Amino acid sequence: MAKEVIKKIKLQAPGGKATPAPPIGPALGQNGVNIGQFVSQFNERTKDLNGTTVPVVITVFKDKSFTFEVKSPPAAVLLKQAAEIAKGSGVPNKEKVGTVSAEQVRKIAETKFKDLNAYDLDQAEKIIRGTARSMGVDVID
Repeated sequence: MAKEVIKKIKLQAPGGKATPAPPIGPALGQNGVNIGQFVSQFNERTKDLNGTTVPVVITVFKDKSFTFEVKSPPAAVLLKQAAEIAKGSGVPNKEKVGTVSAEQVRKIAETKFKDLNAYDLDQAEKIIRGTARSMGVDVID
């Protein structure tokens, strides 16, 4: 028989560099999960991401055991890395903060495809272009 799920926790943590500090420690501690065990497993599984923020969904079971699934990094984080900027624009329709190439957008769409609500890569690309537009990042074709 399957274990009974008591909670699903969604967090964002730096890949390979997670610590028991907030937001991870408090979220897991209040559900009785072994924080040190989670942090070591998460860091081991995401060591190749080298500090890139990644979403993680932690499933906590009744016996306080857990499993977790690491998702692909948010599109905004990948766009900031590609454009080499610190943050998006506060006024994206007037103030542009960077540019990315259509090829970079395609690579980001390929990375994010399994986590996006898109049927094909062209639609995934449109989603990434929309995120870039809302950040004040121009896409150069």
